[in-house]
Amino acid sequence: MSKRIVLTGGGTAGHVTPNIALLPSLREAGYEIFYIGSYNGIEKHLIEEQGVPYYGIDSGKLRRYFDVKNFSDPFRVVHGYGQARSILKQLHPDVLFSKGGFVSVPVVRAASALHIRTIIHESDMTPGLANRLAIPAADKVCCSFPETLSYLPEEKAVLSGSPIRAELLEGSRENALSFLNWGPDPRTVLLVTGGSQGSVAINQALRAALDPLLEDFRIIHLCGKGHLDESLSGREGYAQFEYVQDELKDLFALCDMVLSRAGANSICELLALRKPNLLVPLSAAASRGDQILNADSYQKQGYSMVLREEDLTQDSLISSLRALKDSRQSYIAAMEKSAQSSAVDIIMKLITEK
Repeated sequence: MSKRIVLTGGGTAGHVTPNIALLPSLREAGYEIFYIGSYNGIEKHLIEEQGVPYYGIDSGKLRRYFDVKNFSDPFRVVHGYGQARSILKQLHPDVLFSKGGFVSVPVVRAASALHIRTIIHESDMTPGLANRLAIPAADKVCCSFPETLSYLPEEKAVLSGSPIRAELLEGSRENALSFLNWGPDPRTVLLVTGGSQGSVAINQALRAALDPLLEDFRIIHLCGKGHLDESLSGREGYAQFEYVQDELKDLFALCDMVLSRAGANSICELLALRKPNLLVPLSAAASRGDQILNADSYQKQGYSMVLREEDLTQDSLISSLRALKDSRQSYIAAMEKSAQSSAVDIIMKLITEK
């Protein structure tokens, strides 16, 4: 009888892409793979693209603020639990792997009730609410940061790093130059990304600083949907895209350094790729502050330089990027000593344990 695994997680791409990163190794190990997510979340499209059978369940969000949906969502969570339990009884998997997000809570709880071995992964420094509700039902809890271990039950905690897609390590500089229609140039190549939605703050500061930056850098700017600046189209040494998909691995291969937000999956990719980086974490005013904690951890470990959004100006961006350019070898050396970039191997070992 073949081995079976159910994956779950959803709500944002960050709760799905690490699951996708595990698929090649799971297939190589002979697992039949299934996915439980919400009916219409971002995970549905991303997983169905991978050819994995997908099961949708009701999903409610647990909010810390008042919303009329707070009265109906608990019933959706309870209904989702019943649906997840029924699907798991039907599939009878050997193991469940959860990447978090609110859809995962009823799935993890149902798996625990059915005595299905369960592994969950927390990308951020401090566990989010969904994973805090799931941790008591899990057998093992993987995490991306050494500091997270103190928030987890000692007998369950595993420092794994975050799984990244193997194809990101297989990019071609030549393909990137062809895609960009760029020739030889002595300037440092800077890749700028504000996450899947783009960052208005980073976009504005970068474009305000463009003239002096282009003296030192050629810039690839992934600015997010709806954030192209047509007045800059065709500017020598500056290439802007709303987003890229297939070419991302090639652009990573070409770039010498990266300016980025500090989402956990994104910075784990930069660590695995050994790319010196300047992080501008999402401010605490616009989030629960997890990106600030992520960035501070990477700065402390010597992997990243950090510029707070509150301090982000044209001048501070120019000086920070020039300082990173001058010291980037020290960041590469620190990243090369890290053990946190073998996450797929560590998680696969946990999955295949009897």
